[in-house]
Amino acid sequence: MDYIIRLMTKKDISQVQHVAKTSWNNTYEGIIPLEIQNEFLKNAYSSKNMKRRLKYTTVFVAEVDGKIVGFANYSPVSRDGSTILGAIYIYPEYQGKGIGSAFLKEGMEELGDVREIQLNVEKNNTIGMRFYRAKGFVKVKEYEEDFDGHILQTVKMVLKVKDNINARKNG
Repeated sequence: MDYIIRLMTKKDISQVQHVAKTSWNNTYEGIIPLEIQNEFLKNAYSSKNMKRRLKYTTVFVAEVDGKIVGFANYSPVSRDGSTILGAIYIYPEYQGKGIGSAFLKEGMEELGDVREIQLNVEKNNTIGMRFYRAKGFVKVKEYEEDFDGHILQTVKMVLKVKDNINARKNG
């Protein structure tokens, strides 16, 4: 399967919103009640917030045959070289095809002097946890988080980018 990873544009907003909703509902079924998911998605992925993300963060999209099938959202790189991977979502039928790995690679290559990628993932998100561990992320902290009245078991993970790049070159 051929796909293209590129920067998101304003014309992509509605497709990215659809990816977010579909993948969230699939990923968090049985973990976060649907009404809480939908309320979060309505706010976090509103057109206004999507335009804000475009302006202040880096959003990559994956495109297959002209259709967006996934996206990844990185914060600006801080002075100490860290970035936060705030979102990486891919339609379920496109998962396991290398797109998530391509989003990580693109982030490492395009964000400048990034030394570490941080993220938060729900402990019961087994697909996400398995993916991040396989890519070299390590757990640095686990805590409970109130997510609109629903308690999440959040795991903070970190990937040391320089170590990861050297491992790929030498491995």
